[in-house]
Amino acid sequence: MAIERTFSMIKPDAIKRNLSGAINSMIENAGFRIIAQKRIRITLEQAQKFYDIHKGKPFYDDLCMFIASGPVVVQILEKDNAIEDYRKLMGDTNPETAQDWTIRKKYGISIDQNSIHGSDSVETANREISFFFKDDEIIG
Repeated sequence: MAIERTFSMIKPDAIKRNLSGAINSMIENAGFRIIAQKRIRITLEQAQKFYDIHKGKPFYDDLCMFIASGPVVVQILEKDNAIEDYRKLMGDTNPETAQDWTIRKKYGISIDQNSIHGSDSVETANREISFFFKDDEIIG
């Protein structure tokens, strides 16, 4: 396997509950390296652009409003098979149906406030990483 990079966002519900350190511990304990990270405030316009692939879906407006509602932590994670492994570590979108050892089961409140976002493909990871990070901010 080759080293891969994936994008991660710790969402406002988790930041509000001061969970970024606990989530980072789970990420690192699963073998990921956090090679870039910053705490930011996303504007509504940025959220709309970031989630443009969901435009027109019933949850789009609420999702954008939620992501813009408070600070988030954006990250680049690296390891072998990072994208697939991170999807597994995050767990099901709905915390109620997620496996016990996953981030969403442990920290998610609801399907809307599930504490974490991660890329679902190499193409998405590349787009999401470049959306938030400049090359000189990535310290691999």
